[in-house]
Amino acid sequence: MSGVLRVEAASVVLGGRLALEDASLTVAAGELVGLIGPNGAGKTTLLRAALGLVPLVSGAVSVASRPGYVPQRHEFAWDFPIDVAGAVLTGRTRTIGWLRRPRQADREAAERALELTGLTGLARRPIGELSGGQRQRVLVARALAAEPRLLLLDEPFTGVDVPTQELLNQLFRQLAAEGRALLMTTHDLAAAARTCDRVVLINRTVVADGGPELLTEPDRMLRAFGLDRAMPTETMT
Repeated sequence: MSGVLRVEAASVVLGGRLALEDASLTVAAGELVGLIGPNGAGKTTLLRAALGLVPLVSGAVSVASRPGYVPQRHEFAWDFPIDVAGAVLTGRTRTIGWLRRPRQADREAAERALELTGLTGLARRPIGELSGGQRQRVLVARALAAEPRLLLLDEPFTGVDVPTQELLNQLFRQLAAEGRALLMTTHDLAAAARTCDRVVLINRTVVADGGPELLTEPDRMLRAFGLDRAMPTETMT
C-alpha cells in the first residue's frame, strides 16, 4: 500500500493556544482510519492542516493528491436555493473553474457520486427539504464528485439514522477496497470498531495508533480522553 497522507510532527497554534502538538500519522491507499478523541483534542484541526487551511508552526504534511473533504453538516449553507444534483456538482468547482459551464465529464462524475450515495432519486429535490441523513449523504457525494484519492470526513455519523449510518459504513468500506484512503473523525466508537482498519487516538498529539482493538484498552482510552482511572468508562462515550 502506498502512502497517500503523511503528517509528521505537526504542530498548530490557534487563537494563541497549541491546538495540535507534534502529531504524526500516515494513511495509506486502501485504508479507512478512524481519528478518535474528546472535543477539543485537535481532530478537526488535523483535518484542516491536511487540507492546507491552517498553517503549521512546525512539522510537515504531505498529501499525494488533492483530498476530498466532508465537513460537519452545520458548516454547509442548507438554505441556499439549489437542488441535490447542483450541490453535488459544486464538488467539481476546482476542475470546472469559476463561472464556467460544467463539461460532460463533470456531470458524469456527479452522477456517479449520486449513485454511490443512493441519492439519484433525490437529484432534483431542494437541499433545504432534506432530512439530516440525506444531507450527510449530499456532503459525501459532493466530496466524491471530485474523484479524490484521499477522503477526509469530519464526524460523518453525527445525527444520522441507523439506515444512513449502515449505508455510509458500506460505502466507506467499498471506497477503501477500491484503493482510496479515508481518514474519519468520529465519536461513535462502536462504528469505528466495526468499520475502521486502524484507529488513531488523539488528544492534541497522537496517543496511540493501531487496530480497532485499541478501543477496548482502558489505559490508552483513559489517556486519550484525559480521564482519571477511577472515573466510569461511560464518561468516554
